[in-house]
Amino acid sequence: MTTMESLIGLVNRIQRACTVLGDYGGDNALPTLWEALPSVAVVGGQSSGKSSVLESIVGRDFLPRGSGIVTRRPLVLQLHKTDEGQQEYAEFLHLPKRRFADFAVVRKEIQDETDRMTGRSKQISPIPIHLSIYSPNVVNLTLIDLPGLTKVAVEGQPDSIVQDIENMVRSYVEKPNCIILAISPANQDIATSDAIKLAREVDPTGERTFGVLTKLDLMDKGTNALDVLEGRSYRLQHPWVGIVNRSQADINKNVDMIAARRRERDYFATSSDYSHLSSKMGSEYLAKLLSRHLESVIRARIPSITSLINKSIDELEAEMDHLGRPIAVDAGAQLYTILELCRAFDRIFKEHLDGGRPGGDRIYGVFDNQLPAALKKLPFDRHLSLQNVRKVVSEADGYQPHLIAPEQGYRRLIDGALNYFRGPAEASVDAVHFVLKELVRKSIGETQELKRFPTLQAELAAACNEALERFRDDGKKTTLRLVDMESSYLTVEFFRRLPQEVEKGGNPAASTVDRYTEGHFRRIGSNVSSYVGMVSETLKYSIPKAVVHCQVKEAKRSLLDHFYTQVGKKEGKQLSQMLDEDPALMERRQQCAKRLELYKSARDEIDSVSWAR
Repeated sequence: MTTMESLIGLVNRIQRACTVLGDYGGDNALPTLWEALPSVAVVGGQSSGKSSVLESIVGRDFLPRGSGIVTRRPLVLQLHKTDEGQQEYAEFLHLPKRRFADFAVVRKEIQDETDRMTGRSKQISPIPIHLSIYSPNVVNLTLIDLPGLTKVAVEGQPDSIVQDIENMVRSYVEKPNCIILAISPANQDIATSDAIKLAREVDPTGERTFGVLTKLDLMDKGTNALDVLEGRSYRLQHPWVGIVNRSQADINKNVDMIAARRRERDYFATSSDYSHLSSKMGSEYLAKLLSRHLESVIRARIPSITSLINKSIDELEAEMDHLGRPIAVDAGAQLYTILELCRAFDRIFKEHLDGGRPGGDRIYGVFDNQLPAALKKLPFDRHLSLQNVRKVVSEADGYQPHLIAPEQGYRRLIDGALNYFRGPAEASVDAVHFVLKELVRKSIGETQELKRFPTLQAELAAACNEALERFRDDGKKTTLRLVDMESSYLTVEFFRRLPQEVEKGGNPAASTVDRYTEGHFRRIGSNVSSYVGMVSETLKYSIPKAVVHCQVKEAKRSLLDHFYTQVGKKEGKQLSQMLDEDPALMERRQQCAKRLELYKSARDEIDSVSWAR
């Protein structure tokens, strides 16, 4: 095999592999490997002879025929040259591993597959049919047969069909790596050629356009197409090629393509108009011309193709690292994997608490903002109102009024006031618990290694939340104990420092009278308020300490201890279930691995043939 055949055959194989993997076109910012490789798009108006040209190049009668719009979906046709003597066969991408040796069946399958997508109507679809033909009678080429351009919609077609077909054809031919095979019938004025008009718009310099003139044998007697073929009517950078297709009578008689090629050669060799151009006319010459041009284009673009491949390999390897490698099957390795994943999560969780990542500051916000605000909102004004103080003190005295100071009244007022601190204490515990739960959820989401394992994520989240519930219970018990401790033993020195109601040398009788006055009860309320304020300041600092000790420090120290114990008791099957991956992610890794293999293989093959002589 020549170097040219090796290069073009390599491009065909890469394009075929890209198609199988779905790496074909798309809206990616980075071009796909398929789009970076050159191919030939066949463009022409309806009934311009596109199908006959393709069949002449292939040497087989395999395309659907009829009037009006016949090609209603793009046909990506890949020709693979095989060794002499090998049987010809075709394969469709949508029917993998099934070989078609009968090309009449190939024609029917193209028609059936078109109908499956568009129905038995005259609608079109941009979704291509992929067909590969393996034969010793072809050259290595990738040809894309596109719907024929038209000027008017016929019955059964939407009014937009003209623009729809042009947009579809344009989407292929405007790509810089697309070689345009512009088909025009010789028995029509070249100035009206739809194919040439579109080619001129997308390729104004003509660097990518090959002009093909069909139906030379159907021109009026006494006329010829030399002005076009010799570049006088419309000049392209590449030479025009004339083609003589089989007539409808030949098609009806099933004249084979080998005989048709022979008759085409005879036509040009014996023609008084074209004999001097016979060596550069005909479908066989066209196929070789396209193949040589493809080889030169491929050579010129090898550096950019190689650069794209290397960049894609780097991106795919990075994605494989991100997705993670397949999991081992033995229980020991699975247990090790689970523990490593848990440690990765635990590191991120602690970073949130310690300030390496955002979130831990919200716990300080509970202590610095929410708790003081809650303490200030406690209803002490109502509890220590003159009316309530008089009521509580009087009820505490019973049938016998207090003698000097209403100690029982003081205690009841203080107990009632201190009981209000239970609410802010519990609220602080709950607020920190909510922050810790949110940090667990966030940390699981940020642990990239865990994304593969939804089951492990769920079990880890459940275990963390269960541990946090235990820490919250301990936190509530401790903070409420702090409040109860303040009620259990009052600070006596505080009351001993208060001014005595009966001054030394005063009048005891007057003091007894004052004992039930409004001023007396106001002093009691004020004293209790001062004491409660002192306790509030104490709890404002002791509650955060208790919460941090019972919840935050424990979460850092032993959040997963119970989970580790439970995991260590699991059997191999249970461990496998914990490492059950998301099916979509498994599919993504599999596709990524296949693409990586394709790109590496493509790089190696390009390196092996690109500079061969």
